Amino acid sequence: MPLLDPEAFRALLKPAAIRARAHEMLELGLAGRLLHFGVLPGRLEACADYVLDTIRANYPTLDIPFHARWRHFVVGGEDRWKRLDRAAGFRDAGERGRAAYDLAVVSVLLDAGAGPDWRYRDPLSGEAIGRSEGLALASLDMFAAGLFSSDPAKPLRADAMALKRLDSAALARGFQAGAQNPLLAVEGRSALLNRLGEELERQGLSRPGELFDRFVAAADTGTIRAAHMLSEVLATFGGIWPSRLTLAGVPLGDTWRHPLIAQGEPAEGLVPFHKLSQWLTYSLIEPLQWAGIAVIDIDDMTGLPEYRNGGLFLDLGVIALKDEADRGRVHEVSSPLVVEWRALTVALLDEVGALVRKRLGRSREELPLAKVLEGGTWAAGRRIAREKRVDGGPPLTIISDGTVF
Repeated sequence: MPLLDPEAFRALLKPAAIRARAHEMLELGLAGRLLHFGVLPGRLEACADYVLDTIRANYPTLDIPFHARWRHFVVGGEDRWKRLDRAAGFRDAGERGRAAYDLAVVSVLLDAGAGPDWRYRDPLSGEAIGRSEGLALASLDMFAAGLFSSDPAKPLRADAMALKRLDSAALARGFQAGAQNPLLAVEGRSALLNRLGEELERQGLSRPGELFDRFVAAADTGTIRAAHMLSEVLATFGGIWPSRLTLAGVPLGDTWRHPLIAQGEPAEGLVPFHKLSQWLTYSLIEPLQWAGIAVIDIDDMTGLPEYRNGGLFLDLGVIALKDEADRGRVHEVSSPLVVEWRALTVALLDEVGALVRKRLGRSREELPLAKVLEGGTWAAGRRIAREKRVDGGPPLTIISDGTVF
C-alpha cells in the first residue's frame, strides 16, 4: 500500500470512518462475500425484541443513562463514586472534574476482559464481583487508596510520575489477582498505564485530568461536540497502544487490516474501531455535564465492538460462522475473522438502535446509541451469553493483550 498524504490515515481516527467501513463490511456480508461470516438480516427483528425485553427489565421507565464507566461503580444499589465524591469534599467543579477524569481514564484503560475465573472481593460488602464491574470497583478502590498518585497528600489523582512507575505486582495486588484468582493480561494492563504516564509527559501533561480543563476551555459557548472529544482522546492517548500500525507517521491505534475493505482507496484494507477510546469518550461526557457543559452530537460516535455486543449478534443468529469449527479455535485479535466480527458488530448496532427507537417511538436525540448500548445491547449480550454458556463467556475465544477485548 503506498504511503500517501498523512491526512488519508488521520481520517481513520474519526468516527465517520469507523461507521463507513463497518457498514461496508455489512454490505459485503449481506452479499455473501465475507471470508468468515454470513449475515442473516431476517434475524434482526428478533434481536431487537430481545434487546427491548432487556431494556424494559433494566429500565422500565426508559430513563436510561449513557453507556459509561460510571455505571460500573454502582454496587448493591450504592454509587461508590458518589460516596467517594462526598467524602472528598472537592473545592469546586474543576477539582471534581479533574479527579473524575483521572479515575475514568485509568479505570477504562484497565477494563479489558478479566477472564471467567477472576473475582474481586468488595471490602465493604464482602461480595465477590467479576468481569467489568469487578474491574471497575477494584480500580476505584486503588484510586481511592492513592495507588495512581505520586503525592501521598493528594491520593485522589492519577499522575504521570506514578503511572509510569506502576509495576504489575502492585496492580495484581490491587486486583487481588494471583494463582488462585487468575486475571488475564495483568502485565499488559500495567504496561499500558506505564505508557500512559510516559505519553502524558511527552505531551506536557501532568495528569489525565488536565484534559477536563481543555474541554472546558473548548466549550466557549457552553457546548462541545462528542466527535471533538474523541479526536482529542485519540490525539492525547494515541501513543500508548502496543505494537499497532503507524502509517505516514500517524499512529492508528485500534485499526486492523482486512483484504476486502476500501479497495483502491489510499487507506485500503484498513478497518478502524477505537473501541477503548470511544468507551473512554463516552465515560468523559458526564463529568462535563456535572460541570454544566452540554455535550452534543453524541450519536456521531459508534457502538462498541467488544464481545458482549458482538456476542449478541452471533448468539442470536444475526451473523453466522461459515466454518463452525471456528467456535473451538483461538483467534488473534488481528485476524480477518475478528476484524469481520467487530466491524459487523458496529454496523449492526446502528441497525438495532434504529429498530429499538422505532418500536419505542423515540428520536435519536431522545434515545442516542449510547443509551441503546447501556439499556441495551451490552446487557442483552451478557444475558444471552449466560443462557448459552455456563460461564457466561463470549462465543469466540480471542487472544487479547488487555487493550482491545
